[in-house]
Order: sequence, then C-alpha cells, then structure tokens
Amino acid sequence: METLLFAAPATLAATLAAALFGLLIGSFLNVVVYRLPVMAQRELDNYIAHEAGKDLPHPDRFNLMVPRSACPHCGHQITALENIPIVSWLALRGKCSACKAPISPRYPIVEAVTGLLSAVLVWHFGSGWLGLASLAFAYFLIAMTLIDYDTKTLPDDLTYPLLWLGLLVNLDGTIVPLRDAVIGAMAGYLALWAVYWLFKLATGKEGMGYGDFKLLAALGAWMGWTMLPTIIILSSVVGAIVGISLIVFARRDRNNPIPFGPYLAAAGMIALLYGIPLTRYAQGYLV
Repeated sequence: METLLFAAPATLAATLAAALFGLLIGSFLNVVVYRLPVMAQRELDNYIAHEAGKDLPHPDRFNLMVPRSACPHCGHQITALENIPIVSWLALRGKCSACKAPISPRYPIVEAVTGLLSAVLVWHFGSGWLGLASLAFAYFLIAMTLIDYDTKTLPDDLTYPLLWLGLLVNLDGTIVPLRDAVIGAMAGYLALWAVYWLFKLATGKEGMGYGDFKLLAALGAWMGWTMLPTIIILSSVVGAIVGISLIVFARRDRNNPIPFGPYLAAAGMIALLYGIPLTRYAQGYLV
C-alpha cells in the first residue's frame, strides 16, 4: 500500500493507480459540472418563491448524489455497467441503451483528460502529501473550467474551497510559506479587482466576473504571491492563442464574451508543474 500512497516521483505503479483513480474522478466531475449550476439555480428559485410566500418550484431533492443519473431524452436510469469510465461509452457506441439518443463525447473526454492529468501529476510529484494535494487542485480546476465555459460563471462552491484548501496545504509550507500563500490570496484577488474597475471606468463595461478574482486568489493561496505574475502572463498567452484560434478557425464573433476562468485554470496547472523554471527563465532572459 505504501508503494501507492507514499511513492516517490516517477513511480510506475503509483502513476498507473492515479490514472485509474482519475478516470473514476472524471466520471464524477461530469456530474459536478452538470449539476452544480442546476443546484444553484434551483436554490435561487426556491429562495425567491419562499420570500414571495409562494410554493417552492423545486421541492424535490437534487444534489450531487440524488437523483441517480439518467438519460435526459427518455429518463432511463444509468446502470453501474453503463457508468464505467470511457469503456461504457465505447460499448454503447455513444448512444443511450434505451432510446439510442446520442451521448456527448465530452463525457469520455473529461474522464480521459482527468485520468491522464492524474498520472502526470503523480509521476511529477509522487503520491505523498504534495502529490495528493496536486490532484485535488487539478480536479477543482477541471470542474471550474467546464462550468465557466458552459455558464460563464465560477461558483463560490468551488472557488472558496479551493482557496481555503490552498492555505491549508501551505500551513506547513508544502508548496510555499504560509505568509506567501496569504499574501498571494489577497494580491490575486486585488490584482484582477483593480483591472476590473479600471476597465469599467474606462469603457463602462464589465471585462470579467468576480469569480475570476476569487480563482486567482485561490491560485495565489496555492502558489504564493511571487507566482502571480507568471500565472497572469501565462493565462494571457493561453487566452490569446485560444481566442485568436476561435476567431480564425471557428469564425467566432469577436464581440462574444469568452470566459477567462479556463485560461486562469490552464495557467494555474502550468505554473504548478513548471512555474519555477519558467519564472527563472523569464528572469534570466530579462536580465
């Protein structure tokens, strides 16, 4: 058991175990991505109805566990055999077993990406405290990336736990000293908060949402204030590449808003894995 839980970096057995674990987590993240925004909307609807003295529009339980997953077209409840990551989708040929409606390929893609990223992180950091923390970090970012892409929002139910978890991880200086983590959380929030208000005062428009402030604060809590410039630069580069690609190849309208959360998340993952050498390279290049 110790060879899997406390393995050193580049340990094959622990890496393979992490990949399998990541596939299972990826299946759960698909549930989180779909249900969390629905849960928030139902809660808001119920609150408004309660304050107005009306019957609750959503009295039934709906959370990450209840009800069981079902086909949105025919209501067929997904069985255990139909819920095996990647394998079930391939066996069903991407269709519901009951009504033959197509099942989005995003489900197995998310599972595969989560499994692959889990393997990369455990190979890089090992399966000790830092490796396990990095897995949690990645899973939060995957969920937030997809939710922000779908809804243009970053839920507090994910940004705040990620921030507090980053401070907890650094309580004993696992990644950076706690002092740097606290300053990173504050500086991360205030940096984008300042950009938001400068842009709004200059143009009268909102350039980003408050969720972006909180996400950068969480990244600062994980990696400290010194990594924030690297994260901001990386997110801008990733955003520029993706944005230009969408405009050129997908013919996306330039006026359509593009969520910034996925770029911050991508930059956060790159910074976690390669932020220190990238920062040193940049500093050496500038000098």
